Amino acid sequence: MCRSAGRFSTPARHDWIVSVPVDCVESERIRFASLDISCHDICMGIPTAPYEPDLLLRPLAEFRFELRCFLHFSETAALEGGLQPQQHQLLLQVAGAPEGMAVTIAYAAERLGLKHNSAVELVNRSEREGLLTRTVDAADKRRAILKLTRKGKLLLGRLAGDHARELNELAPRLARTLKNISRHSHKSAQSEPQ
Repeated sequence: MCRSAGRFSTPARHDWIVSVPVDCVESERIRFASLDISCHDICMGIPTAPYEPDLLLRPLAEFRFELRCFLHFSETAALEGGLQPQQHQLLLQVAGAPEGMAVTIAYAAERLGLKHNSAVELVNRSEREGLLTRTVDAADKRRAILKLTRKGKLLLGRLAGDHARELNELAPRLARTLKNISRHSHKSAQSEPQ
C-alpha cells in the first residue's frame, strides 16, 4: 500500500517489487515475497533535503567566469606580444613538454585540441615567422620534431612572466570558487531527487 495525499492506496501492479535476498532462510524468503512494496514506498522512507541545483550552478558559473577572464587576459597578452593566441599555446606546449620527449605535430595537436591538419597549418605559420623549427626525426622519417627558436623562446619568456603575475592574482579567487564547487557538489549529490 502507498501513502498518497494522506490516504492509502494500492499501487499499480507494474510498480510492485519483490525483494528476495539470496542468503535468507526459507521463512524469510516467504515473508519478503509476500510483501507488496512499491518503489514509491521505499523512496518515501529516505529523508532528503530539497533539491537545489542553484547551489552548484552558481559556483560553476563563477568558476567558468574566472577561467574566461584568464583566457581573455592570455589572448590579449599574446596579441600585444606579437603572437596569435594559438601560436602562444603552441610555443607553450613545445617548451613545456616533458624532458626528453620528442615534440611532434601529433603531440601538439593533441595538447591543443586541434585536428592534425590544423596543427600542421599552425606549425607552418609559426615556422615562417621564425618561432620554431621543424626537423625530420632520425628514428622515424615520417615524424617532424618541433623546437623553439631563440625568437620563440624570448617571446614565450615575456608572456610567461605576465601570465605568472596574472595567475598569482587569480589564484585566490579560483581556489575559493573550487572550494565552493566541491562543497556544493556534495550537497547536490546528497539532495538530488531519486
